[in-house]
Amino acid sequence: MRAIVALLTATLSVGAVVPASAQTSQEQPHLTPRNGVVAAPPVDPPPVQLIQLASGTKIPLTLKQGITTKSARPGDPVYAQTAFPITANNQIAIPAGTYVQGEVRQVVRPGRVKGRAELQMSFTSMIFPNGYTVMLPGAVQNTPGSTSNSMKGTEGTIQGDSTKGKDVGTVVAATIPGAGIGALASGSKGAAIGAASGGVLGLATVLLTRGPEVTLGTGDSVEMILESNIELDPAQVHKATAQQF
Repeated sequence: MRAIVALLTATLSVGAVVPASAQTSQEQPHLTPRNGVVAAPPVDPPPVQLIQLASGTKIPLTLKQGITTKSARPGDPVYAQTAFPITANNQIAIPAGTYVQGEVRQVVRPGRVKGRAELQMSFTSMIFPNGYTVMLPGAVQNTPGSTSNSMKGTEGTIQGDSTKGKDVGTVVAATIPGAGIGALASGSKGAAIGAASGGVLGLATVLLTRGPEVTLGTGDSVEMILESNIELDPAQVHKATAQQF
């Protein structure tokens, strides 16, 4: 009798079936009810909305070092700072005092007879007060406050003043004294000779003298324009702005 009971017990143990609910619970542990509530799968956070600055945005800068066509060379660094905060969607995108770095692209010395001085530079990166760095495609748009420089074309080239009027004045200024001295010495014929010699002296002075250089001093204003769209991380911009105050 005992043998029969033991045999039946062993048969029932081998043929036991695991409930479907238990199988489901083992296969999907993350959906196991806890206190009567089924845990929901994790949800990805929404994407960060970047700050957009469009191509053509103008940014006022203040130069941190002087630049002149007399000594500048292509590849020389250019250092500046933003002079006024730039906003987008009612929030600060670029705080005042942000560092801007660039380089000299082209230098043309003024000619002795003709040809104005030219200086072309571009801006390549922007460094926020907290170290956040953004690459830039920026060019010079204007040099506010300068009375001796002008802009040439659309490539951000600063052009020096012309010397045509000054050259004529130099020749005339040398001619008149020469004519006066000649007249005192030999009458009208001497005046003609003196005028000619004075004119030659004035022309020689013009030929040996270069025109005005393009010169930008420390603290001078330069207006930069973005040549393409840029995107800024709002969290980094917020840290940079908070660090200033």
